[in-house]
This record gives sequence, structure tokens and C-alpha cells, in this order.
Amino acid sequence: MNHTILVVFLLICTNTVLIFCQLVVNVRNKGGDTIVEKILSNVTEDTVILEFLGSDGMFVTQFIDFKSEMQIFRMYVPGEEELGQSQPQALCFITRFMRSDLISSDAMSKLRQKNPTAVRTPEEEKEMVTYTLDLTVNVEKADLITPYTFNICSEAKDSSYTQEVDLKTISKSLAKDYVSLISATSELPPYKFPRCRELPIVSKPCTCELRTCIGWYPCGLKYCHGTDSSGKVVSYRCGIKTCKRCVAFVYVVNSKFKCLWDS
Repeated sequence: MNHTILVVFLLICTNTVLIFCQLVVNVRNKGGDTIVEKILSNVTEDTVILEFLGSDGMFVTQFIDFKSEMQIFRMYVPGEEELGQSQPQALCFITRFMRSDLISSDAMSKLRQKNPTAVRTPEEEKEMVTYTLDLTVNVEKADLITPYTFNICSEAKDSSYTQEVDLKTISKSLAKDYVSLISATSELPPYKFPRCRELPIVSKPCTCELRTCIGWYPCGLKYCHGTDSSGKVVSYRCGIKTCKRCVAFVYVVNSKFKCLWDS
């Protein structure tokens, strides 16, 4: 299992064939723990990766594909060893991405830290977003959704999910063939199954909920006003706005045993 997707890149920006830039940020969560976030921007591919190891042991990767207007949340949930779960559970949630939620990959690549050891806190806490994932994804056929699906979700072939409403939206906004998009999925609506916490039989399918919080991310640019050499008032970028957002994923598992945290 690969938990070092960012480590293979340089800790500084490189301007060769591709442009990479990585930012490492220390973030304090509500429990008082310091979480180390790594943010990688790839300007050429127009992608951003944010990842961290949570205090609960869950390893989270948020992959943002600006071109496809989609994002992938990949989670490695640690197993319950006392129940025989020696390996973590890999999950992928593929959802639409709103460009207004994050600064561009180019702007991200220009971020620098004056004090890399400082512990950061976000300026604003956004409202929680709940994704109800009613489709399972065949990761080997989902290139049209985002071409990065297979590489990121290869360990979650039986546990990758998306929303039909998101596929309909990107089929219109990006002129993608909806039939091709939906052909990489199978319907599995959560409303047809009871919540896992309400199900007494462990072996039955049920609706699970998994939550995580992105404790710090650049959610917008700040602009200042000044004058140029001719005295004309001009606007220029002078910083970033930072936010926190928690997300919840609601989806179907084939056994309550795969949703023990929500029991």
C-alpha cells in the first residue's frame, strides 16, 4: 500500500518539463493534535494533491483535477486488529469540484512559507458538505470521469463511489458523453438500505457514513489596492484566505463489518 504519494517529489518548486511545488503545513485540530498536511501543485497537469495522516490513523488524499472539474478523496481506514482486520480499508469517493472552493494550481505553486515550523489555524470554517454516493465506479473504465481514477483508486476497485448528479453536471459543462460516463458505474442508492448502526446482522448490506476534515487549505486570494508609477489605483494579490471544511460521505457497503466506525 502506497502512503507516500507526495514524498517522491521535491520539497521545492521545479521548473523543468513539469512544474511541481509542494507545501508542508502544520495544522492544529480541535483535539489539540498537530496534523501535517502536504499540498502538491502540478501546474502542467492543472492538479492539486492535499494529503495528511489524521489523529485517528486514517490517511486521506484529496486529489483535485481542475480540467475535469472532479476531485477524488481516497481514504485508508485502519482496520480493527482485534477483529481480524490486519489491513486498512481503501475507499475512493469521486465528486464534482467547484473551482471557487480552492485557489488555482498556478496560484498554489507560488505559495511560500516564511516559517515552516509554525502551526497554522484557518481563518474560516466552512459548512460541512455531505455527499450521497449512489453509484459504484468501475475504476478501469472511469477515465472519462477523470483520467486519474485508476492510478489513485486501484486499491479500491470494489469500494469506489460517485454521484449521478455530478456526472450529469460535468457532461453538460464539459460536453462529455453522459452515456459513456454512466457506463463506468453501477447504481447502488443508499436510500434502499438501512443505516449500518441500525442493522443487527453484520453480513447484510447497509448504508455507511464516513467523515473527515480538511483542517487548512487556501480557499481564496486576497487583493490589496495601491497606485502604480502614474498614480493610477491598481489591485494586486497580497495573500491568501484559508479555510477548514469537513465532509461526510454516505454510501453502501456489502457488510456492516466494513463500517464499524458508524455502528
